This record gives sequence, structure tokens and C-alpha cells, in this order.
Amino acid sequence: MKVIFMGSPDFAVPALEALLEHHEVALVVTQPDKPAGRGKKLKPPPVKVVAERAGIPVAQPRSARKPEFAEQLRAIGADIAVVVAYGKILPQPVLDAPRLGCINIHGSLLPAYRGAAPIQWAVIDGLAETGVTIMQLDEGMDTGPMLLDRRVTIEPTDTAGTMHDKLAPVGAQAMLEALAGLEAGTLETRPQDHERSSHAPMLSKEDGRVDWRLDADAVRNRVRGVDPWPGAFAMLDGERIKLFAAAPSEGSGAPGEIVAADGDAIHVACGAGAVALGELQAPGKRRMSAAAFASGRPDLVGKRFELPPDPGDGDGHGG
Repeated sequence: MKVIFMGSPDFAVPALEALLEHHEVALVVTQPDKPAGRGKKLKPPPVKVVAERAGIPVAQPRSARKPEFAEQLRAIGADIAVVVAYGKILPQPVLDAPRLGCINIHGSLLPAYRGAAPIQWAVIDGLAETGVTIMQLDEGMDTGPMLLDRRVTIEPTDTAGTMHDKLAPVGAQAMLEALAGLEAGTLETRPQDHERSSHAPMLSKEDGRVDWRLDADAVRNRVRGVDPWPGAFAMLDGERIKLFAAAPSEGSGAPGEIVAADGDAIHVACGAGAVALGELQAPGKRRMSAAAFASGRPDLVGKRFELPPDPGDGDGHGG
């Protein structure tokens, strides 16, 4: 099939690579280059790097709503467009430009977790399973009819980062199956049950702040779900400490109290139960083991990580 690909981050790369192997990619559309790092040097999206390496034309419109963009896509005469984490809501003229419209790889089992951060919120919410959905795009936010889905287990040790790496190739394979079904005319769409929908909004840096008043499972899931970005943190002695590798623990104390520090972990009391933190990072320092972090702090046990100003509502988002 003659395909237009629209995507930007690393999650979209396996899908683009699969398309390059099995179909004719006529154009890659991605976000504009953005300043990155201390020098604010312009950095291309990962999808652009792959496209240019393969010699595929790249478009980086600042707006998808200008009439000339839809005209550019129509002129290509593509069979279909595949959209993966492109980062913009597409207007109807763009959706209608390819012969078979636009399909999307979404990182959840729709209608659950519509929005920008489905993988992260599934981990934060403590789900045992998530997946990918191939859907036909409409003008709504992940509201279009579904073509197929694939389920993936979330292990207790998984983070948002490891789930991202699991789901991206699953999505790419499911996309190829969906394209084959559409080409053969054997794939039927299923409408979403909008009554069962939930929202997975984009994360902010503040979403990484740990509220120790929550129970241990919720704290552990928060640490896992914001790894690698924005990263879990809590204040200790006026310093912002980054927290990693949270695991179940035993012990009790006031929420945020460090109840033990051994060779494997620093154990922190929560609203109910405790968590073991395997790795931590102080400002200006490298990420280190709990043992290395504790070695320079002999009076660590008994100290308390600060609590955030507001208790929060327990799940942190509008789902």
C-alpha cells in the first residue's frame, strides 16, 4: 500500500520501520525540530531521523489545520495514513486525504486511557494489563472506531519506560495486520463504548511528586509510572531527591518516615504499609544504589520525606 506516516517520538519508530519494510512510504509527517539540552540546539524528532536515513521525504508543518497541508496530502494519492503519537489533533480534511482515511496506534485498550499518556497512567493506576488498539481516526481525542487490539501484561517490576518498549513493537505488528485486513477488505470496525471511556492527560513535572499519605501500592505504582519521565521525587532536608526502583516492603511509621536503611533499600512508611527504594539521586549527583545513598547519611533512619501540600484524590487524574 502507498502510505503516509505521521508520528514523532521513539514510540512511533518501530511502526515506521515496519512500514518501510512492508509498504511504500510516500511521506513522513512529524513535529518541527525542538530546542534540547543546555545549548538549546535544535533536535529532530526520532521519526525524522529514521525517515531521512531511509531517504523518505519529510514534512514538519507547524499547523495541521492549514488548507494547504491537506492539499499536499491529497496530491500524494496515498491509500492510507498511519498516525502514531504525532502530537496534533487532525482536522477532517486531513483525515479524508488518503483513500482509506487514517488509522492510529494507541497505547491502551480503548476506550480506556484516551489521551497523551496512556502507558504512564495505566502503570500509575496499578493495572495488571494494558495493550495497544488500532483505530480509525476521527476528529475526537482517540474516539474513533476500533479495528483490532492486542493485550500486554504489566509485571510488578515494569515501569512506564519498560512498558513503552514492550508496547511499541506490539503496536507495529498489529498495525501491519490491520493494514493487511483493510487491503483485503476483511477487517470490520467496532465502535467504542464512550460510556466506559477514561482520560490519560499529559504528565507534568509535579505529577512525579510522591504523596506518602497514599498506601504503599499507590506510592510504588506512582514511582513506576513516572519512570523515566517526569521521574518520582520527594523533598528531604530541603533537597529534591529522585526516587527509583520502588518495591514492596514491611514496616510502619508516619507517612514519609524512613524506617530502615539496609544494603538493598531505603524503607519508607506510607499511609498504609511501606515501600523499599532501591535507587535514589540527590541534586547534582548521579543515580546511585540505596546503600551508597545511605552511606553518607548516618542519621537517615527516623528522618521524614516531606508531604506535598495537598492530599490529592488518590488517582491523580480525571479517569
